[in-house]
Amino acid sequence: MPQKLFRLAPLKVLNPTQFLPLTTAFLVLLMSTPALAHHPMGGETPSSFIEGFLSGLAHPVIGVDHLAFIVAIGLIAATKRHGILITIAFVLSAMVGTGLHLIGFALPGAELLISGSVLLFGILLVLKDSPNMVMIMALAAMAGMCHGYAYGEAIFGASPAPLLAYLLGFTAIQLGIAISVMTLSQALSRHQEAPQKLTRLRPAGFILCGIGTAFFSSQLIDTILPMLSSQ
Repeated sequence: MPQKLFRLAPLKVLNPTQFLPLTTAFLVLLMSTPALAHHPMGGETPSSFIEGFLSGLAHPVIGVDHLAFIVAIGLIAATKRHGILITIAFVLSAMVGTGLHLIGFALPGAELLISGSVLLFGILLVLKDSPNMVMIMALAAMAGMCHGYAYGEAIFGASPAPLLAYLLGFTAIQLGIAISVMTLSQALSRHQEAPQKLTRLRPAGFILCGIGTAFFSSQLIDTILPMLSSQ
């Protein structure tokens, strides 16, 4: 009789990939502080190579919206055969976006677009059928322009040395985080088929949707209320 009971109630072996969404959420919350206003040097423009590099390293991390999107890039890249290209498209476009800001190009609603990108990529992770590689690369590139444009605010007016260091810093940290997330996700799901990988990442997608919705709603309110009060 005890043997029958034992067979009827086998021990459940936990799959490590079940912890990935919770790990993702924990890292986003742990590595981010909500009140730093996206200015790693306290609003001061970096004046040396070291300050520029440290500022570049910090900017994508202290902003929850930026960090959440970088994690999303890594997660969705893990589901594609040549997913590293998605990360590269995002990082290169971020540098272009920063350059556009520095030459005075205006990008209205950049913060709204940034929060919208987090929501969009969260939705892509939730979808049963992921878009093709070219589509995701194009979306990542467009999002990178917006994120990079926001990065440019912290270095506007700096001399060439800290500016170059800043570009190197935020490029390195974004690549490091995205590739780490991608590698970890692939390692935990290497024995699974593509549809199973997407299913495992769906909870992380919902978490990112929540983060994106919160930021998008906040930015939308900040955009609409001044318009209404001016009438």
